[in-house]
Amino acid sequence: MSKSYTQFPLAALLATFLLPFTGRSQTKPLVLPLWQNGAPGFESRKNEPEEAKEYWVKNIHNPSIAVYLAPKEKATGAAVVVCPGGGHRLLVYNAEGVEPALFLNSIGVTAIVLKYRLAREENSPYSLDKHLEQDAHRALRLVRSHAKDWNIDTARVGMLGFSAGGETVAAVAYASGSGDLKAADPIDRLNGKPNFQMLIYPGPLGIPDSVGNDAPPTFLLAANNDPCCAEPVVKLIDRYRKAKVPVEAHLYAQGSHGFNMGQRSKLNSLKTWSQRVADWLEDNNILHPGKYKPE
Repeated sequence: MSKSYTQFPLAALLATFLLPFTGRSQTKPLVLPLWQNGAPGFESRKNEPEEAKEYWVKNIHNPSIAVYLAPKEKATGAAVVVCPGGGHRLLVYNAEGVEPALFLNSIGVTAIVLKYRLAREENSPYSLDKHLEQDAHRALRLVRSHAKDWNIDTARVGMLGFSAGGETVAAVAYASGSGDLKAADPIDRLNGKPNFQMLIYPGPLGIPDSVGNDAPPTFLLAANNDPCCAEPVVKLIDRYRKAKVPVEAHLYAQGSHGFNMGQRSKLNSLKTWSQRVADWLEDNNILHPGKYKPE
């Protein structure tokens, strides 16, 4: 498989794909609600408008996915659900949703940006221990239900989470993910667990005390001087190693928190961190149909 993506800096890629000052793709993604009739128990709120300004989105009552299909000439069959951060008070939707999706497209991965409900937003009726997991499971199942339509491999569906988005990934990465075979909705019968995960300065919520041997292979990245989210990476490295589950980690000396895809940073290491993800996906055969076999 060609590695031509290694020659294309992220900044140039984004300049090609993004409209100036808006952060929106020139090609509109396919947007689907997680549930056609609204989130279970909150169906009456599905038509409430979201709030969006500059870099963020909030007031999400009808959780959804935005699907960025990989270009046909590059498509590998792999797919990644992208979970933006924002402290569960808002979603950093452009810098930690759209931009990562376009990067993943550039290396042949179909990207699905998840708008999940926000449990810490003012007057939120949602809880971190229930609705976060519900949205993440449903997103993975919805993606797998469209595997034929989107030409993706159901055994190569991963997740990428930033900060609180990493906590969203954690809500489902260490659970069984088994669907309810008797569910009335056929989507709920499907697997709701990621096959692999990539966590970028993940928050501490949901970090397990121990990692089982069924935990997804993991890529971790943070800055050592991040006061919030370097420690979860250090803890996960240790727990993954004890469980003998594949893990790769990058802990940069500088960068603090919230450097997004790195292209706005003055630090060379952060400007190119996305290449570490591309290498990891390549070296672990996630970009190669039929070759991905977790140890």
